[in-house]
Amino acid sequence: MKIKTKSKKVNKSWLNDHVNDPYVKLAQKEGYRARAAYKLKEIDETLGLIKPGQVLVDLGSAPGAWSQYLRRRLSPQGAAVGALQGTIIALDLLPMEPIEGVHFLQGDLRDDAMLHSLELALAGRLADVVVSDMAPNLSGLASVDAARIAHLVELALDFCRHHLKPQGALVAKVFHGSGYAQWAQLFKDQFKTVKPIKPKASRDKSAETFLVGMELKTPL
Repeated sequence: MKIKTKSKKVNKSWLNDHVNDPYVKLAQKEGYRARAAYKLKEIDETLGLIKPGQVLVDLGSAPGAWSQYLRRRLSPQGAAVGALQGTIIALDLLPMEPIEGVHFLQGDLRDDAMLHSLELALAGRLADVVVSDMAPNLSGLASVDAARIAHLVELALDFCRHHLKPQGALVAKVFHGSGYAQWAQLFKDQFKTVKPIKPKASRDKSAETFLVGMELKTPL
């Protein structure tokens, strides 16, 4: 019974924080599916990554908030519908409700068939920017979680190694903890410029942060 009570208190506390979260309210007001849109927005506004006419790839896209933000950045006057200047390809294991102009693929990036589908969608083009909000199911065991996160970071980096323009950029979610130095080093090995950013929309209690790599060291 004590565990149940504690769980209820934790859930109630989270729900209270969520309902009163200014970014949750802003997302509802501006039509974003999740508050996560404002994390990418701050990163983009800080570094000027997303521009009309680009080819963009969104890895781990569901429920679609990052794709929504990318779609508005490629639209005249930031429109959520209508004309689109550029290409957005999104991928996730989970289903995602359609977003006008976004080419969504459901599947696992580790599968050769899905990677082939993604390559077909790129149609021989290289991406200008790859964004990855991919995150594993965390077990609470530091060593296990670090390995799972590292694998997703490596997947995103490997994709960029083969499908990113030489001057392109990767934005990837990581977590502060035992593996952070390792992930940062992987970025430094691959990109000329690496910037860690903890957006204001990322909750203080959360260990998540984002690494941004810009300009490949050894482009194809």
